[in-house]
Parts: sequence; structure tokens; C-alpha cells
Amino acid sequence: MENFDAIVIGAGHNGLTNAAFLAKAGLKVLVLEKNEYIGGATASLELHKNWKYSNCSYVCSLFRPEIYQSLDLGRHGLEVVPLQGSVTFKQDGDYLGSYHQSDLWRREVARHSKKDADAAVRFDADLMKWCRLIRGFLLRTPPDPASFRPRDALEFAFLLKKFYSLSESELYEFIRFFTMSIANYLEQYFESDVILAHFSGGSIIGTGLGVYSPGTAYVLLHHAMGDVDGNVGSWGFARGGMGSVAAALSSSFLSFGGTIRKSSEVKKITVSNQTATGVELVSGEIINANAIISNLDAKRTFLKIIDESDLPEDIVKRAKNFKIRGSSGKVNIALDGMPIFSALPDKSPLTLGHMHFSDTLERLERAYDDWKDDRWSSDPYVDMVIPTQYDPTMAPPGKHMMSVFVQYCPVSPEGGWDDKKKKAFGDTVINQIGDYSPNFKDLILHAEIRTPHEIEKEVGLTEGNIFQGELTLDQLMFNRPFPGYAQYRGPLKRMYMCSSSNHPGGGVMGAPGANAAREILRDFKRKNTTPEDFGDD
Repeated sequence: MENFDAIVIGAGHNGLTNAAFLAKAGLKVLVLEKNEYIGGATASLELHKNWKYSNCSYVCSLFRPEIYQSLDLGRHGLEVVPLQGSVTFKQDGDYLGSYHQSDLWRREVARHSKKDADAAVRFDADLMKWCRLIRGFLLRTPPDPASFRPRDALEFAFLLKKFYSLSESELYEFIRFFTMSIANYLEQYFESDVILAHFSGGSIIGTGLGVYSPGTAYVLLHHAMGDVDGNVGSWGFARGGMGSVAAALSSSFLSFGGTIRKSSEVKKITVSNQTATGVELVSGEIINANAIISNLDAKRTFLKIIDESDLPEDIVKRAKNFKIRGSSGKVNIALDGMPIFSALPDKSPLTLGHMHFSDTLERLERAYDDWKDDRWSSDPYVDMVIPTQYDPTMAPPGKHMMSVFVQYCPVSPEGGWDDKKKKAFGDTVINQIGDYSPNFKDLILHAEIRTPHEIEKEVGLTEGNIFQGELTLDQLMFNRPFPGYAQYRGPLKRMYMCSSSNHPGGGVMGAPGANAAREILRDFKRKNTTPEDFGDD
């Protein structure tokens, strides 16, 4: 029987990031993946002949540049192209266009509200201030507030030093930011309905909350703190689809001597004397290792692949209570050509970015109301992109692929999902787009519809929750996933966690995987292979 230093369960991007850093340090690492392809939610699949879909995740921004550089992912084929702006269409036939050029953006806001044009400058400055503050914590291990170890004391000192740089008023504002709804926060700046709606969308993506729910202001910050080519808040497309992220990570991992086994689903983690000793596959095969790292979310890790009798009672209770509600759907569409949008001039650059159709806070909140009643939104919020405008390799010449992220979609509508309801959900999304594009429906060659049910079944995200746990204050930093277990170590000896259920949370970021690798290497007394920026060494 072959033995390994470490086994990583799940070949999602965090699992591959973790495995690559461990292998780079010289450990013998095995990655086990239940699907016949790698990447988890960061996969590019040909679900319609000659069309490549980014079937779940669809844009790139949060992935940490330090990881990109340290694992030399450019050499392994990862290229990210920045998106150009975004647009929110209005029901009256007008639109709000967001441009990267500051003068154009200011003039566009002023077209809707001169007061908001001045407020937008203040808003951007304030948001970037919080982004820069939070980004300094992403690649660090959260301190344990109940610990008196020197490491934790030093980490708390680091946090205090960061916050000491804030003025008294800024500190109050920062605390309020974490607890406010996005609607209440934005209403401090703006008066225009479409501008309020435009900025609010980023706070509900992947979240079982509405625009008036406390805590949603932080979700906007979480989406805004990424960067592409050093531009904070920018988004981009990975050439070849989001599967290129996983492909580059796996290539880097394999170059360090790692091993990946696909179609190898883990049935359970084997335990002896409160120590993780290996894994048992669904096939019955047992593989041993000195460290077992779960890239599954907290619920699947502690309620699915570890026997309850092997865990402390409080961990089982915390896992059951962990908030991980599914609220998102996805529609991938193969198009025979480029859609025309009635509100936009011909060949408008605004089609190159994110496109939205919810132009008031009321529409966004009503979409949430439907979800609370276990219905998909009759007037959903969508985040739509057409990446083939940048990357023609994803479709045949002259054709296009459209990726539509949908909020809100329930885990289980009344009576459960069936083919008829699934089609009705997809038709709701397609009809909304068709209201703003006269030729859109005639261009559709294929539509692949995903509810939280499909996302969970295929990718393994509990309830289809894209963040592997809500990004609320009670589930951030040293509370993620549970108090006392936020430093990537599990309740069993030699068992670790590296998924987005851990700090700093969801999105295609790689930080949980890298942070967990640092802690594992510390325990193995191996040299840290992650960049110095990552850590507290």
C-alpha cells in the first residue's frame, strides 16, 4: 500500500492551491477528486458541442496575485483579461453605464444625478479604503481570541496596529459597515434608484440575504477587494474559461511531483485514537497519509465524511448550525451570434462587462421575497457576461457563449425540483434578458440550466452555496467556520481544512488553500514555500 505525506480531498481551486504549496515544500501529496474532471466550481466543460462553458464560476478577480506569482501560474498557462466596465439597464429604455475611465464614469452618473456624481467620488474612495485594509488580512491566519500563545498575541497586535491607523470616526464607520445593509449604506451616498441598484447587486450575489438585510454591506466589500493587473476592484476573464485556473494550478502541482486521482470519491476519513489516519474511498480502497486535508465545505466535512462518533459533540452541533443556504442559479447559453440590446448604441463597449436588469432596490428586495417563500424570483437579479467577446476559443467562429448568474433560486421549491420547474426557472431568466434584447431568443442554440440542486450534486457545494458558508459577521475571521477552529486545523489530530468555509471565505481566491498549507508546513516543521506576504513567520 502506497503511503503519502498528505491527502487533499477535493480538486477544487483551494485544494489544488494547498496541494501545490505542500508539494513545493517536498511533501508527497495526493489529491482525490470525485468527478472525472478537476476544478470543482472552477471548471470549463463542453456541455454543448464546440462550446466551452464556465459552468459555475465565471469571472476572476479575487484570486491572490501572490499565489499566481509564487506558483508561476503564468508559465502554466493562466492568463486573465480585464473586463471593461458594466451596465444596468432601466425599464424605461435608458441605462447606467459604468466605465473604467473616471471622467466618463462621472459624466454618466451626472446624467442620472448631479449630486450622485460628487457622491460617487467619495464612495469609491471610502470603499477602496476598506478594501486596502481588509486585503492585509486575507493571507494571514486569524488569531484565536481565547489563546494566550505568543503567535496569537502577535497576530492580535498586528490587527490592532492596522486599526490604530484609523481615526475615531473611521473606526466607528468601519464597524457600522460590517453590520449595515447595503441599501442603508448606499443611501448615505446616493439618491438615484438605478445607481443604488447598480452598486447593490454585488452584495447579494451568492448570499441568502436581501439588500435591506443587515450584513450585506460587507459582501459588497468582499467582491470589490480583488484585482486584475494591480487594479483593485477590477474583474477579468480567464482565457479558456475558469477551468484555466484549475488547469494551471494542477500543472504547477504536478510539476512539483504531486499526484491527482480523478473519479475517486472519498467515503470517509479513517480515524484511530482521535487521529486522522487516511481515507476510505467509495470503492472500498483505503489510503493512508500523515495529514488529511479537506477541501469540502464545513457541513460536508463534519457531517458526511467523518463518523459522528469520532467527533466532539460540540463540533457536530456547530456543523449542523453552520449557515450555508443556497440562493443562486446559473444559466449557460450557446448563441448563434451577438445579441443586440435596444438601449445601447451599436457596438457599445458596455457589452464587454457585467450586464444587469434590476434598476431599483424595490425590485431587488422583491426578488429576495420570492426566495424566502421557496420560489425562484419572478424578476431575478442577474449578472450576465459574454466572455467570447474576449476569448473566441470558447465558441465556434462568429458564435458566442453567455454566462448568466441568477439570484435568487431556492434549494427546493415547493414539491421539489423536476424538469418542468427547472425549465420554468430557465425561461424566467431568458424572458427577462429578452425584454431588453430583441434578437436574443432567436440566437439561442442551447441553454444549460443549473439550480442549487445541480450545483450541489455535481460540484459538492452544500445547497449550492458558492461561498461554502454565508459571509456574515458571525462566520468571518476567527469565527470561520467555528470559534476555536479558524486556524485550518480540525478537531482530530493530523486533520486540516482548506476550503472556502475557512478564512477569508468564498470566491475564486486561493487564500484558504494557501493559508492552510502554511499551517500544515509549520506542523511538519518544513520550510514555508508560500511568499513572505502570506504569513506571520
